[in-house]
Amino acid sequence: MNEPNKILREKITPPAVYFSRRNFIKTGIAAASVVATGAIYRRLNHVSSATVETKAIEGLQKAAPTADAIASGYHAADPQTPFSSITHYNNFYEFSTDKEEVATLSTKFDTTGWQVSVEGLVGKPKVYTMEELLKLSPPEERVYRMRCVEGWSMVIPWAGYSLSKLLNEVQPLSTAKYVAFESLMDTKRFPGQLSGVLPWPYVEGLRMDEAMHPLTLLATGIYGKALPPQDGAPIRLVTPWKYGFKGIKSIVKIKLVADQPTTTWSMATPEEYGFYANVNPQVDHPRWSQATEQRIGESGRRPTLMFNGYADQVASMYAGMDLRENF
Repeated sequence: MNEPNKILREKITPPAVYFSRRNFIKTGIAAASVVATGAIYRRLNHVSSATVETKAIEGLQKAAPTADAIASGYHAADPQTPFSSITHYNNFYEFSTDKEEVATLSTKFDTTGWQVSVEGLVGKPKVYTMEELLKLSPPEERVYRMRCVEGWSMVIPWAGYSLSKLLNEVQPLSTAKYVAFESLMDTKRFPGQLSGVLPWPYVEGLRMDEAMHPLTLLATGIYGKALPPQDGAPIRLVTPWKYGFKGIKSIVKIKLVADQPTTTWSMATPEEYGFYANVNPQVDHPRWSQATEQRIGESGRRPTLMFNGYADQVASMYAGMDLRENF
C-alpha cells in the first residue's frame, strides 16, 4: 500500500526551488503572445458542453472597479494575471503533479452530460445539469486574489455566482452545519487518479457560514470565457480568503451534512493541512514560510495579507478562534 506522506513530500517541490527552475517567472508563460493565447484557448477549451457555458457567460455582469466593488471584496484592485499564465500554471493532480503539463494533458477533457448532485440535509435535493446550473443566476465577474499554499499567487477574473444561490434553492435543513464537495472520479478522463499521490476522489468542505458567505463562488468561467479543463471545468469552487487547495475543481457532488467532512489534503498529510486553511502570514507551512508570496508575472516577493486581503469581509466568522490554528 502506498504511503501518502512519503509520496507527497517527493512530489511537492518547495517553492524556492520551483521558482528558480527554468527561470519560470521571468521567461515563462507570461511571454506568450495574444495571438498564441487565443489559438491555445480554442484548442484547450473543454469539449461539447463548452458552447452552453460560453453562451451563458456572454451575458456576464462585469464588476466595475468601483469603491463599492472593491470594499465588498468582489473586485481586487490588483493587476490581473494574464490569461496565458492562469491556463498554463496549474495545480491539478488529477492530470499531473507538474504544473506545466496540466494544460497539455487536459486538452481532450470532455464534460458532455455533466451533472452535479446537491443532496444531504436539504429539503429539495436535486441532480442539476450544467445548463440548469448556468440558468440559476446570471454570471457575475469576480476579480479575486488567489493564494496557493505553496507560496505563489494570481489575480483571476472569474465568472460565476455565489454558492449561496444554489444552496438556497435546495433549502438547507437546520441540522446542516457543513457542506461537503466531491470531484469527478474517472481514471479515463483523469489519468492522474491512477497514481497514489492523493486519496481519490478529491473531496473538500466548508462550514455552513463559509459556504453561505457571498464571496464563496461557484465559478464556470475566467476572463469571460468558459472555464478551461486545466482550471477546473466545468464548475469549481472559489474561496478567495483560503489557500487555493480549498477550491475544489470539476465538482460532481455537493452534500450538506451535520458533521465536519473529511478533506483530501487533511487525509493525505494531516500534520501539514487542516480543515480551515485560511491564508495567514503568521502561520508557516511546516516546510516553508507563509509570510511572503510570489505573484505570478512579477519579480520579487510581496507580503502575504491576512485572509488574503479579505479580512474586512470574513474575519468576523472566526471571532474567538485561535487563528494560529490555521491548519
